[in-house]
Order: sequence, then structure tokens, then C-alpha cells
Amino acid sequence: MPELPEVETTCRGIAPFITAKVIQAVVLRHTQLRYPLSVDLHLLHGQRFLSVVRRGKYLLFETERRHFVLMHLGMSGSLRLVTLQTPLQKHDHVDIVFDDNTVLRYHDPRRFGLWLWLGANPQHPLLANLGPEPLSDRFNGAYVFQATRTTKVALKKWLMNSAAVVGVGNIYANEALFLAKLLPQRMAQTLTLVEAKRLVLQVQAVLSQAIAVGGTTLKDFVGSDGKPGYFAFNLQAYGRGGLECGCCQALLTEIRLDNRTTVYCQQCQR
Repeated sequence: MPELPEVETTCRGIAPFITAKVIQAVVLRHTQLRYPLSVDLHLLHGQRFLSVVRRGKYLLFETERRHFVLMHLGMSGSLRLVTLQTPLQKHDHVDIVFDDNTVLRYHDPRRFGLWLWLGANPQHPLLANLGPEPLSDRFNGAYVFQATRTTKVALKKWLMNSAAVVGVGNIYANEALFLAKLLPQRMAQTLTLVEAKRLVLQVQAVLSQAIAVGGTTLKDFVGSDGKPGYFAFNLQAYGRGGLECGCCQALLTEIRLDNRTTVYCQQCQR
């Protein structure tokens, strides 16, 4: 599933090419993704997008008439900027066609993404209970320390809970915990304030690095075949189970935690 850096790169990549252009058509090739595709999306016809912003792993589009559209890439979705003459692929489900012959095209083999027409209200239940953005000032050591006092779940599970902090998926949770030298299966409520501050620094460092590697264009994330890819990121833990730790040379341990692949170092993460 695309994680926060991939969604941020998508947001930055499409924004300069879709704002201020007149929408000439909206093409819906399926009636159902995760939720039904509303015919109200056709109300975008004749409007312009003013902005597109990321909230967690969601993208929120705003039009000049103060209408809002909420979308999510789902498990396998991606957005491409193509021309009207670009041949369709099997799983191209949504086209937003602009007056300069460009198209914002949504591709999703599993059809678990979403496009929701919010009308004039940018609020939606899917956004209501989201935690702070990990790269914002709200996500700090004091917040993490206080938020984990009464929670009785593993630290990695807490970090991946969007109600606690948005956008930290499995890959980046593994990396941040490794760099912060914290066991992923440790109970979150046992964190000290010092450890909480250290975890925040590493979460922010890992996400910032991934975004920087991704750049600001869609070609860094979506291949010519329209399939999403992940950044060429220097992973130190995730996907390296059984290999040597880059810090102490002990073999990294791989387990299943909350049904997710979890890799850690028994020597460094205590």
C-alpha cells in the first residue's frame, strides 16, 4: 500500500499540473471502488481545482466553487498525468479531463481506493479521527509520551494507528523503531519521555528522507506501466530478516506482529 511519502509525492507531483485548468469531463468506468462512485463527481465539469492537499494518506481536492473531493489510493492505486490519446489500461477507472488535453488518470487493479464527492463540506467521518501529521509540530515527544500512558498495545502497532499519528505504515515504522533502538513488540505505555522524543526524531527523519528521495514528480513513483513503485530507500531493517545488522553485525530477527512482517535487532533494540 502506498505510504505517506508516496502519497505526498503524488500530491506534489499532480498539483502544478491540475490547478487552474478547466475540467472538461469526468469519466467513471466503474460504479464501485471501495465505495460506490457518485455521479455527483460529474459536477466537476466546468470547474477548476484550486488546490490539492494531503491529510494522512488521503488527498483532498478543492474547486473554485468550494466543492471538495476526497480520494485514497487504496492498496494498489496510482495517479498518472497522461494525454487524452494515451491508450487505456485494464484497470484505469477514473479520468479527469482538462481543457489542455491532459488527463488525471486513476489506475487501481484491486479497486480498493476511493473517490468521494463531499460537496461544500470538507469534513468527512474518514478524516474525523485522524491523529496528528508526523511531520507537524503537534507530533512531538510530549505528545507521544502522554498519548501512550494508558494504551496497552505493542509500540509498533500504536505507531501504525492512524488515530495516534497518521501515515506511518509498516515499512517506515520498522525503520524508525530500528533507528530509535526500540523493540517493536514492547508495550507502548512503557516509553519514557526521553525515548518518546527519540522515536519522534527518527520517525520524522525516516519520512523526510523518503520524501526527499521521492522528489516532487510523479515519474519518481509511478512507472510507465502505471503501476506504483516504492522509493529506492536505504532500508536498514524492513525486508532484511536473517541478514546482518548494519550496526552490530548480529542477525536481524523477523517475526509476525499484528499480522505484519516485523524486523528488528535483538542486540540494538532492547
